[in-house]
Amino acid sequence: MPGLFDTFSLKDVTLRNRIAVSPMCQYMSNEGVANDWHRVHYTSLARGGAGLVVLEATAVSPEGRISWGDAGLWNDEQAAALKPIVQAIKSWGAVPGIQLAHAGRKGSANRPWEGDDHIPAGESNAWETIAPSPVPFGANLKKVPHEMSLGDIDRVQSDTVRAASRARELGFEWLQLHFAHGYLAQNFWSPLSNQRTDQYGGSADNRGRYLLETLMAVRKVWPENKPLTARFSVVEFHGDDECMLTESIDLLKKMKAEGLDSVDVSIGFNTPDAKIPWGPNLLGDIAARVLRETGLPGTTSWYIDGPEGADRLIREGKIDFASIGRPFLENPHWAYHAAKVLKIDNAAWQTLPAPYAHWLARYR
Repeated sequence: MPGLFDTFSLKDVTLRNRIAVSPMCQYMSNEGVANDWHRVHYTSLARGGAGLVVLEATAVSPEGRISWGDAGLWNDEQAAALKPIVQAIKSWGAVPGIQLAHAGRKGSANRPWEGDDHIPAGESNAWETIAPSPVPFGANLKKVPHEMSLGDIDRVQSDTVRAASRARELGFEWLQLHFAHGYLAQNFWSPLSNQRTDQYGGSADNRGRYLLETLMAVRKVWPENKPLTARFSVVEFHGDDECMLTESIDLLKKMKAEGLDSVDVSIGFNTPDAKIPWGPNLLGDIAARVLRETGLPGTTSWYIDGPEGADRLIREGKIDFASIGRPFLENPHWAYHAAKVLKIDNAAWQTLPAPYAHWLARYR
């Protein structure tokens, strides 16, 4: 079986190793526009040896942001600011990816270190949130969202298609749809947040309709030879998770038939009452079942147990590549560290420019 430092190919895209940087919100944009913070941040992750760098949740519309500092891709100024970031990631040998998102009822929030709660109504940087049903998240996010009309649904799906088209033109090679973490798509999928009685609510087929339609619409504009993927919450750790997991697998099979190429298996984060059993390789076995039963290649994240744990999950066939988040913030050269730990010769260094390769090979 392949290991962490073997290449991985999907469609016409090949990762130099099986290390992906998970999308992690930075909350540092101004009106959705990336800046020097993002250029340095993402360039360092690519320089650090990862095979795939997926940019943070990028809103498809102003209302789709989590906070006022979220990244966006709904206008030309935002696109122009992302172009040098895409080029920098490629220049360091990594594949540039982007996650397109809509925050749904979790939007109009203060940045996490500034309260992580809804901005009071009436303030200049607040906006009305939308969701499939007028059900607030709870805890410190108590704002009741506006229930989406069929016109609202069509509008957001159109916004997503336009953002995907912009991502294509910018040269992103990997597109991830954010169908997870209590944001809009997950609001439709979860019975905890979806109380609709029309064609978008009730049965699993109806609750999954928004996700499937959105995927199909994006598939029409995203290049067939490049991966179209989704980060999808298959369990909530709340209520009947076996039922949700079974329904999630069925929905993923339908999405695969409509052009989904890979899945990043994740958690719901759709209720503050979830009882998540945090621990090493939290989703390893769940991801293995999802990939086995759907036939999709894929990944997971959440407390992967270091380089050894990531390598083991891949060699055991539970995932195809490992998505690493916070460890890359602690050490942007996590891939180089992992190669040393696993005693892999040259795997992380082989694509580096000569000055870096010289010093690292000489003194490592």
